Amino acid sequence: MARYAYERLSAQDNTFLLLETPNVHMHVAATSIFHAGSLKTAEGGIDVDSIKRSTEAVLHLIPRYCQRLKKIPFENHAVWIDDRHFSLDYHIRHTSLPRPGTDEQLKRLAARIMAQQLDRSRPLWEIWVVEGLERDRFAMINKMHHCMIDGASGVDIGQILMSASPDQPASEARPFVPRPAPSRSELWRDELRRRLSLPLRAARDFREFTRETDDVRLELRHRVRAVMQLIGWAVHGASDTPINGRLGPHRRFDWMTMPLEEVKAVRKALGCTLNDVVLATVAGAVRQYMIHRRVNPGELDFRVSAPVSVRRKEDRGKLGNRVSSWIIRLPIGERDPRVRLEAIHEVTRTLKESKQALGVEMMMAAAEWTPPALLSLGAQAASGPINMIVTNVPGPQIPLYMLGARLETSFPQVPLLENTGLGIALFSYDSQLCWGFNADYNLVPDLPVFVRAVQSSFAALSDASGLRGLPQQGGAFVPEL
Repeated sequence: MARYAYERLSAQDNTFLLLETPNVHMHVAATSIFHAGSLKTAEGGIDVDSIKRSTEAVLHLIPRYCQRLKKIPFENHAVWIDDRHFSLDYHIRHTSLPRPGTDEQLKRLAARIMAQQLDRSRPLWEIWVVEGLERDRFAMINKMHHCMIDGASGVDIGQILMSASPDQPASEARPFVPRPAPSRSELWRDELRRRLSLPLRAARDFREFTRETDDVRLELRHRVRAVMQLIGWAVHGASDTPINGRLGPHRRFDWMTMPLEEVKAVRKALGCTLNDVVLATVAGAVRQYMIHRRVNPGELDFRVSAPVSVRRKEDRGKLGNRVSSWIIRLPIGERDPRVRLEAIHEVTRTLKESKQALGVEMMMAAAEWTPPALLSLGAQAASGPINMIVTNVPGPQIPLYMLGARLETSFPQVPLLENTGLGIALFSYDSQLCWGFNADYNLVPDLPVFVRAVQSSFAALSDASGLRGLPQQGGAFVPEL
């Protein structure tokens, strides 16, 4: 038995390390706003020490919080090892807005934090506790590298750190005793053993696949067709647009909320899925924004990547990524909001039937067996020739509390891939649909215009369904042209 302990990153988790560049940071984040409640101190601040003690008490449930990366020698691949220098004070940070801090100031702070790369020599997460927010509120900006979590596992972590009851019982922290880490030579020796065992593992996996599959030939055809379709997207690139180009070092962040019941009402009235409504809303907003930027939307092949969870029941509660994606061409040349939604609904229905999400899943599975040099190429291909990422993560529909402080809203930030200057992430929580917009500072200098276009697009879609449109938020709607 080895005298050391570590865990090798999956190929998919490792791709998020390979995609990172000085201006492309592959961490996810969320800006969560709380009513101060019982965490408010006598001086008007926030009791950060209690938040630290509460987090320390659940560290044993989130092992990645106490682990850092270590590279396998001669390989472009990493493993998780326990961090013997782990310090909670480094990861939970305390700052303040100038009182009374506004939401606009908080957005700018969140954008600056998102633009800073995580230190790879330490566990890859930070929590910024931000006090001074007006109306007796404070914020927590949670930031974690994508190689640790996907959307579903991020929700799981949030429910570990918070409670469904305002009366969260205090619990004692378990002492963290780091396990011995392997040496470089031990890691390389283990990697050689793993490579030698690959043919046997491949044969075993194929036998298991054939046992679990009713029609092996049909399933193989589906998978080959999905991979070929993904390659086809890469060969024929998406259109260049004002929001696509080389990313700079700085970010902009904005947000908005919608009543979840109103979105569901539109979904029901138009006979589609909630994701169809989201994508149709984005399509209308992109159309309006392109017109605003003096680009004819009818001439654009505009594509979004929509992550699709492939988690099984047995994966619940596990960290890491279990996600594939769809590549969807948005009908931004169409003026009629209802026709746009019908077109998207037909595309997503076809994607489900054709199992396009298997394409990325198959590439990630193949990456487990390929040399590291090919893994980087696979990561670029899996990201796809797209213009934007739109990800929608379902969250709890009950209030959550941090030591009695009620979570009011939580706005996610999706990382930007190279060449994609705008990413949209949605999170449903407690009857709200929370939209977070992460943008490159120079490629999208007028991000609030796009946010208003989203509001206008949903209002038009709501009207087209026979319902009343979404009330105006944060400025006039952008007119549909």
